[in-house]
Amino acid sequence: QVQLVESEGGLVQTGGSLRLSCAASGSISSINAMAWYRQAPGKQRELVAHITSGGTTNYADSVKGRFTISRDNAKNTVYLQMNSLKPEDTAVYYCACRAALNQWYWGQGTQVTVSS
Repeated sequence: QVQLVESEGGLVQTGGSLRLSCAASGSISSINAMAWYRQAPGKQRELVAHITSGGTTNYADSVKGRFTISRDNAKNTVYLQMNSLKPEDTAVYYCACRAALNQWYWGQGTQVTVSS
């Protein structure tokens, strides 16, 4: 079992920045990839960014060049640095990780609101 605890999101103005963090605990040695997803009202949950244990990253086209995912293996924490935020980035953001046997675990979600 893996537990994921996300930092609080917040309210930010268009063009602003926000950093989310997600701390993992439990069977952390089984984690091989971590990711951030988001879900806006009335929309499906979508992948925002993904990072492997080796540090390879990929991003949704909508956030490329603005968001950066990183991980600190010593702290068992993954971060999402969000810059140049837009109103369409407003969503509940979820931390997730893939562990052994392709088991996925999810955080509780944190609200990010970008005002225009």
